[in-house]
Amino acid sequence: RALLLLGPVYLAGYLGLSGSWLLLALALWLCWGLNRRGKRDRLAAAFALLEDEREAVCRGLAARHLPAWVHFPDVERVEWLNKVLVQAWPYFGTIMEKTFKEVLEPKIRAKSVHLKTCTFTKIHFGEKCPRINGIKAYTKEIDRRQVTLDLQICYIGDCEIHMDISKFNLGVKGVQLYGTLRVILEPLLTDAPFVGAVTLFFMQKPHLEINWAGMSNLLDVPGINVMSDSLIQDFIAARLVLPNRITVPLKKNMNIAHLRFPVPQGVIRVHLLEAENLVQKDNFLGAIRGKSDPYALLRVGTVQYRSKTVSRDLNPIWNETFEFVVHEVPGQDLEVDLYDEDPDKDDFMGSLLISLVDVMNDRTVDEWFPLSKTTSGHLHLKLEWLSLVNDQEKLHEDKKGLSTAILIVYLDSAFNLPKNHFEYSNGECGTKKIKNNKYLKNMEREPSSFVLLTVGNKTQKSKTCNFSKDPKWGQAFTFFVHSAHSQSLHIEIKDKERDSTLGTSVVCLSHLLKDPSMTLDQRFQLDHSSSDSFIKMKLVLRALNVEEPDPQRVKAGVSASKLGPVRVTEKAGNLQKFSSPQVSKVPPMSKDSAALESLPKKDSGEHLDTKDSSGAPVPCETVSGLDEAEGKQNPELGPPSALPSRAAAVPTLPVLQEMRVAPSVTSLGSLPSSCFELSSSNLDIHNGTEMPLGEIQLTVRYASIRQSLVVLVNGCRNLVPSSNRGIDPYVRIYLLPDRRWTSRKKTSVKKKTLNPQYDEKFEFFESLENVKKRTLDIAVKNSRPFISQERKELGKVRIDLSREDLIKGFAQW
Repeated sequence: RALLLLGPVYLAGYLGLSGSWLLLALALWLCWGLNRRGKRDRLAAAFALLEDEREAVCRGLAARHLPAWVHFPDVERVEWLNKVLVQAWPYFGTIMEKTFKEVLEPKIRAKSVHLKTCTFTKIHFGEKCPRINGIKAYTKEIDRRQVTLDLQICYIGDCEIHMDISKFNLGVKGVQLYGTLRVILEPLLTDAPFVGAVTLFFMQKPHLEINWAGMSNLLDVPGINVMSDSLIQDFIAARLVLPNRITVPLKKNMNIAHLRFPVPQGVIRVHLLEAENLVQKDNFLGAIRGKSDPYALLRVGTVQYRSKTVSRDLNPIWNETFEFVVHEVPGQDLEVDLYDEDPDKDDFMGSLLISLVDVMNDRTVDEWFPLSKTTSGHLHLKLEWLSLVNDQEKLHEDKKGLSTAILIVYLDSAFNLPKNHFEYSNGECGTKKIKNNKYLKNMEREPSSFVLLTVGNKTQKSKTCNFSKDPKWGQAFTFFVHSAHSQSLHIEIKDKERDSTLGTSVVCLSHLLKDPSMTLDQRFQLDHSSSDSFIKMKLVLRALNVEEPDPQRVKAGVSASKLGPVRVTEKAGNLQKFSSPQVSKVPPMSKDSAALESLPKKDSGEHLDTKDSSGAPVPCETVSGLDEAEGKQNPELGPPSALPSRAAAVPTLPVLQEMRVAPSVTSLGSLPSSCFELSSSNLDIHNGTEMPLGEIQLTVRYASIRQSLVVLVNGCRNLVPSSNRGIDPYVRIYLLPDRRWTSRKKTSVKKKTLNPQYDEKFEFFESLENVKKRTLDIAVKNSRPFISQERKELGKVRIDLSREDLIKGFAQW
């Protein structure tokens, strides 16, 4: 072994190579060993956690990495199914071993001459079987004739598969696979087997890690390992990730074409507008900070687009538009990642995940989204949900050059393709005599054909059907159409082996407009081919329609924040309240019945769309203007009365709700959801008629699109000075029981004021079910000098979020 290791060193010296080659080889060897050890350690750790789920859950309690059935009540734990899998796994392994030997091995040998010696020497699927960590069943969002299940698959397998190819041993020794598998049972029948077919697919690319064995260990070499893993994941995605599906019919004579290729549910149009306050990633000599070169990656499923790169700008403006076909809602999400473009490796600048369910319900969303996984930055997006309608009147050409329709091509099969391009020329027999016998044999072989489909400047390629004159592809493709009256679909069938064209066809999309359903399902004659050569396709054209938002619907996501928050300013120590100029005072309205209108404006990370608020009879713009107007009408106001319970100080439609002040310290202290801390003994409470600790105005709401709890700190008033020099107040926020320093939120410090205005927004990225179990702990503190005897805590309030309607939200003092 020592001679074997020293052999390359001696060889390098004998050939007179530079010592840098030895260092490079040593570095590669060390990295390869590190990758191998890392894979083995990760697999061993996964096995250890799999052995004792109780210990794994206890560790997750500390690290907050819990299974989905803990966070989401609608995700059910199915231990009975896992026990069934454990019992059936040995029998499944026997079936798979027989399948590998009798089915897969002959197919591999037939692929190439070099693979004729392929033999599986060992097939063992191990003792560890796949687990289902949770199942979610959909009942309300789907058709009544189907059952939709989301299975969270986890496979940490000790399988061992080895095969020999020309005396080279290749193999796999351990696999890790994580992903969400969607199972659709449809249609439901009234007779046995009660389900017509089963459809399977992954919602996103599953995480896959393979521990190689034998010569396959070379795939762990740095550089090659990333490429090999991505190729395997792409291979899986091309067959099992949306929009690709596997459909298994359970009843005879069941037509599964419409199940394998359903019409998409809609199109999401993403306007990538701008960003602000991005993190600086570029630096000079590791010390001098510079500006970054940001670009965005946008993904829905397997489709990904990249924006242009804006050079040297932390507040880039893109103004680009991207369109994605959405196949499954709920299930698919919009993912946005920002990167800083560098010559070596691009730096990550933040990400964003948006649920398309809420976009579909709200129809139009124009928002500033805070970036997660980073320290600062907001992204301005405008999202439009486009429904697919069978209405030719919607097919007018867009002036901005955007898509107005979508073409769905169901590529079925072809018939009587020529063996080669010499066999037929424009439909007439034109066989040529070829003297090369070897080439003549190749010409007589059946073609291996694939199809190129082109609409405009976009071309898509089908899979290859090997050695068949009547290939069957069975695939679906989607194209965005700008002008259905003038554009065409170009089809070209090519032979992969000889790179020759076997036939072409052109279909004008205007032909689809002659059919009331805008659908063509027929065989099309191929040009430049035999006279009896056809291709069978189904073409479906649908118009893209942006529906108007429902004004009666309370929006569930961030698009609910259209109107500005109501603020109360302090003038000469008196509270200035306001109401609608057309309507007198209205009765108090509870926070459960008040609709939350807004969070912050752009300066606090939200964008206010004035177009969407045009329907409101009373505009809610800057509150200071409303305060001034009301102050002029009511120069003398009576003292504010204490309320027995908390009321939401939010604007209502069609009138603005009258502002109600918070209760006194005595009444607030009696509520279980409120808590004050007195850290100074000289504070007096006179029968609850005064409020010595002051008040803080908060707006709290859950944004379901961003999956986050939004807390807006508007401002404070009537704070108590803790020293003669005044106070410098700031607000600290915890989402209890989490008191970690990293999860603490803190506003800026306002100097020398008892009535600070913050208008700062903070977000806690947690699920709604998890947030409802938490308590919001908010404290107003004084930024005192170091080693000072001044009082730091000015007051604190706790809000029990389980008692609040977070989707509707509330805003109050």
